[in-house]
Amino acid sequence: MAKISEQDRHTYQERSRVFSTMAKALLKEESDLLTIVKKNPGGTVLKKLTLVDAMLNLASSYMAINGVSMAVLKVKNEEALNDARKSMYKAVIYLEEVVSNYIDAPFSDYEEKLSAIESFDPNQRYNLIRKMGFAIDLLEQAYGDNSKWRWTFVEMEGRFAATAKNILDLRNAMTNSHPESPYYDSTVYHLRLIKELLSRAASRYRDKYELSTQQMLDFKTGILFLSALKRIHIVLSESEEAEEIKKKLNIWSTKLETDLKKQEEAKKRK
Repeated sequence: MAKISEQDRHTYQERSRVFSTMAKALLKEESDLLTIVKKNPGGTVLKKLTLVDAMLNLASSYMAINGVSMAVLKVKNEEALNDARKSMYKAVIYLEEVVSNYIDAPFSDYEEKLSAIESFDPNQRYNLIRKMGFAIDLLEQAYGDNSKWRWTFVEMEGRFAATAKNILDLRNAMTNSHPESPYYDSTVYHLRLIKELLSRAASRYRDKYELSTQQMLDFKTGILFLSALKRIHIVLSESEEAEEIKKKLNIWSTKLETDLKKQEEAKKRK
């Protein structure tokens, strides 16, 4: 690696300072909000949504610092990337606390949680989810294909997929999907995104199982995401799509049973 000149270091410090300042301000905002939540639990869920947005902005600030490093110094800023990853996890966790982390569950199991954020309308929900998905994609790209965190993103994206589903008010999704609804665009796009995220999470968990861990829990989690996708199709009366996912679920479940038997037989031979 070429030696970094003092001029380049100075340029990096100058260009990254604004993002470092933004990061400090966002960390203070998080601390202040958490103090308010602790002292006065009323309105906690809406403050948690503010925290989600703040953590996404924080992650973006750290990624911008890495971007400056790449442009000026020609090297990744691993510390900034790791801070971005931690901030992203915080965003996901705060959102899970608001809408639950259920992967495959009836809407009635978490419907009560959504009543607490009724004032956060479908447009705001979709925009928040879109922002989170965009940030996760940018972070994964910043790390690169050969990153040691490659498989960690499978979990992050899976948890994101679950919250993207759980923040949508499925009870009113059909009504909001009518062209005359003020929430038509955001609802249609949100539903489309949910389907893509659930399908992707299922595939990536199976890849993680087959290419990395060989742990049945990963395969089972992939199957859970497929089952959640089937549930969405059923709720939306998309019978053909639901039937296709059902066939895929049967194939995956059979594969899981076969692999479980092989593992048990291998243990007996030891």
